[in-house]
Amino acid sequence: MSNYATPILTTDRLTLRPFTLDDAPDLLAVFSDPAVMHYWSSEPWTSVRDAETMIEQALASYREQSEVRFGIELAATGQLIGALNLHRFFPKNRRCEIGYALGSAHWGKGYASEALATGIDYAFHELRLNRIEADIDPRNTASPPCWNGWAFARKAICRSAGSCTARWPTRSITACCAATGTSASKRSFPPIRPLDR
Repeated sequence: MSNYATPILTTDRLTLRPFTLDDAPDLLAVFSDPAVMHYWSSEPWTSVRDAETMIEQALASYREQSEVRFGIELAATGQLIGALNLHRFFPKNRRCEIGYALGSAHWGKGYASEALATGIDYAFHELRLNRIEADIDPRNTASPPCWNGWAFARKAICRSAGSCTARWPTRSITACCAATGTSASKRSFPPIRPLDR
């Protein structure tokens, strides 16, 4: 068993928390949106079963402590508006990958940056990781500003058909290292607070 637990973390506006089966309708709303999935490596979801499958995978990862999978919830309303995952852990060199999706109705409000700040802070300070990587479609010009505050730097461009899909023919592999200064404390967001409930 690994040691990658998914806690509940809060900021002033968001709660990052484990998924439950009750999240399926909200999760479907996020991942069935063509705008959200435009730069994703798979097609938009078409049924609530797609959401249930993802949640079941998340629940299995919680039991195994193999991945950190957060639902992104609005603190004011309790509405689930997205997901943030720390996954593909490599314990030997203390690195992982990070990814997120946010419902398009909530774009442009700083929620993605706030959720990323919280997840990255947790990864470096609580999980004691050295490096976090992200796969970003280089055509997605709206997403990179969310990453820039943590010294994410482009490390590679993938154009190989073996590693990419026809829908996503090019990937930019970016990386952020703890030694370069990469935590939420360097941003203007409040520090994360573990929440007991």
